[in-house]
Amino acid sequence: MGALPAIPGRNEFDALVVRTDYDDDRAWQDVTAALLEPWGDGAYEACVHFVDDPAWADAPLDQILPVVCVDENLSVVFLADRTTMRTEGHPLLAVTTLTREECLDDEDYEQLTEFGTEFRTTPAGVHDVHANLSIGNLGFEEYAAWAHDDAEGMYRSS
Repeated sequence: MGALPAIPGRNEFDALVVRTDYDDDRAWQDVTAALLEPWGDGAYEACVHFVDDPAWADAPLDQILPVVCVDENLSVVFLADRTTMRTEGHPLLAVTTLTREECLDDEDYEQLTEFGTEFRTTPAGVHDVHANLSIGNLGFEEYAAWAHDDAEGMYRSS
């Protein structure tokens, strides 16, 4: 796989959703429709920056993260991967952009990633996660813990 293209034009208020599975265009249409639904009891407009470029097909995290981490305002990226496309409800993979280098020390990093560096979330949960992480209201580790406590390992927006 070659180098992934840069992601221009994302507004800091837009959740970043990267499509990495290209086997089912109908499923992708369903995912994008769900992500564009108003959220927070319909009170908020959905703001999403979609990356829908076959150059990202089957891209592994170790190639995705360096590209998305160029955006210093981004604390989480959401992937529409094979699981997203093939699972009922289309749960996206939420991945933190936090690196060990950004933490005070190894103990700080371990605490912030106690429940992992990724979890699944419903499309409705994407906006809740992105918005709260963007303003520092909640941390990635809190959402990861909620997903960890869920029977299916998923964060579900209330």
